[in-house]
Amino acid sequence: MSIWRVLLSILFPPLAVVDKGCGSFVIVFILTLCGWVPGIIAALVILNNPNR
Repeated sequence: MSIWRVLLSILFPPLAVVDKGCGSFVIVFILTLCGWVPGIIAALVILNNPNR
């Protein structure tokens, strides 16, 4: 995970996971709408997953 991805996930979480698939994008987008912090946490978890 690069520093640019981390910064992007803090500023706008859905853009950080846009290349991880539609499901990840939708989940992070909905969580970001519910609250900014849940969106950041979800984006960081998805980016740190070694299987994806």
